[in-house]
Amino acid sequence: MSVSRALRGIEGVSESTRSAILRMAEAMNYVPDSTARALSQPCSNLIGISVPTLFNDVFAEILEGMRSTFQSAGYETVIDTTDYSPAAELAWVERVLSWRPAAMILTGAHSDPQLRDCLKVRGVPTLELWQYTDDPIDICVGIDHYAAGLAIGRHVFRLGYRRPAFVGAPEFRDPRAEERLAGFMAAFGTTSRREASIARPVETNAFEAGRTGTLTLLAESSEYKPDVIFYLNDHLAFGGSTACQALGLQIPRDIGVVGFNALGLTKVLSVPMTTVSTPRRLMGVMGARNLLARIRGSRVPSSICLPVEVIAGATTRLQF
Repeated sequence: MSVSRALRGIEGVSESTRSAILRMAEAMNYVPDSTARALSQPCSNLIGISVPTLFNDVFAEILEGMRSTFQSAGYETVIDTTDYSPAAELAWVERVLSWRPAAMILTGAHSDPQLRDCLKVRGVPTLELWQYTDDPIDICVGIDHYAAGLAIGRHVFRLGYRRPAFVGAPEFRDPRAEERLAGFMAAFGTTSRREASIARPVETNAFEAGRTGTLTLLAESSEYKPDVIFYLNDHLAFGGSTACQALGLQIPRDIGVVGFNALGLTKVLSVPMTTVSTPRRLMGVMGARNLLARIRGSRVPSSICLPVEVIAGATTRLQF
């Protein structure tokens, strides 16, 4: 038992014993046969993780929060990106299920209905991250994106802004962003998105997307002149701010710039960005711990909604 625990990196073995076992294994050029171990057990020690993209720092930080928690418990992770495609996510999960994973982790709560049914029928412990839902496949740890958009929208509305605009992903690509947009517009009493100016750049690089999206938006807004722009995230907001400056607009006097997530970039900007701080690492750690508890058969809350915080920066007015 001690040999198995030491080789799998599981706690419960003294450091001296672990070191001795690892030295012997190294001398013998021993490599554990993970496939054989998986076939000999009802399920493997693999946890499948599906994320939309690795171009977004959000998912990297969530993954970092989970990594050490799973490793210390003796579980390995296999990660794939779906490019925001429910069909791609379904195909990938079906492949992973053939490996008899210990659990699955999905991003968001908009998975294909066939995927939801499949995981429920199989009884695979499943964690949905990043987006709160009161109807998870199994368990969920996330934030309420509509409420987050509403909170930052109300903040800038109180500062006197009345003509909102949005620069984000192509429509239907990112359901969480669409929920934030709906909440943001609701703060202005705008229920129809057609009443506001919206740009949806297709560039993969977030900084470039923010810049080109803003240039397009402001060029097309001959009649509707936005006085504040809400961006998909902070990286797009930074790219957008460079576009505003290139057009001779002063931030925040002429136009307000609002990001989302409070990414690391915002910590080094000379002008603090108005944004929304999201608990990404905490989400990863809490989600991983709850999922491990589910694997062990313990009861955990089915849905956890973590709080967000509006960060009042200097890219919007300080007062009305």
